[in-house]
Amino acid sequence: MMFQFFGVVAGFVLLFLFVAIKILREYERGVVFLLGRFWKVKGPGLILIVPGVQQMVRVDLRTVVMDVPTQDVISRDNVSVKVNAVVYLRVIDPERAIIQVEDFLMATSQLAQTTLRSVLGQHELDEMLAERERLNADIRGILDQQTDAWGIKVANVEIKHVDLDESMIRAIARQAEAERSRRAKVIHAEGEQQAAEKLMEAGKILAQQPLAIQLRYMETLTAVAGDKSSTIVFPLPMDLIEPLLRARQGGG
Repeated sequence: MMFQFFGVVAGFVLLFLFVAIKILREYERGVVFLLGRFWKVKGPGLILIVPGVQQMVRVDLRTVVMDVPTQDVISRDNVSVKVNAVVYLRVIDPERAIIQVEDFLMATSQLAQTTLRSVLGQHELDEMLAERERLNADIRGILDQQTDAWGIKVANVEIKHVDLDESMIRAIARQAEAERSRRAKVIHAEGEQQAAEKLMEAGKILAQQPLAIQLRYMETLTAVAGDKSSTIVFPLPMDLIEPLLRARQGGG
């Protein structure tokens, strides 16, 4: 009879220890409630919970990678796009994460969706495509400020995709082609302007040296004479033959 009693007591003690002993990993904390009221945050390691009197809620302190579902966004210039993002967050205050909000992951996800639509809707399409870093920082700042009351730290936000419909993609392609054509024309015009300026400078220099003009003319004749495929008639400048005529008249 005595052995049965000790056996029952031992079984009860083992059952109590099995229910009462909790082991928390290095990245876990336990929010402990005593008779329904918050008591303390415990862990990591081995902790003891009194069954029926105390309750514990585990909280993971590791960074959580949360996908924000694709959102339909109307940009400031009335372009409809589909945008999705990813949010990196972690719990920094287990007490507030459990007490202040029912499900901090769901609450942060919903807040991220509304913030994504709100922030991107204030910008034009070109800004969404070209200034993602600034938009990421704006969204992260708003989320981090609003989730601070829940004991959540939003470390980073990254916009992953900005999807456009086919008509908008074709319009952007036409715009890019027109921009390339405009740049090509501007570069060509600038080249013509620079060439004209150089020719004008060269003309001024040659005008100051008549002999230089004659030498240039002779060089041109020599270059053309090398091509025997055609016959070319050049007018002979009077500046070249005038000295010869004066010499002949003086000899006569």
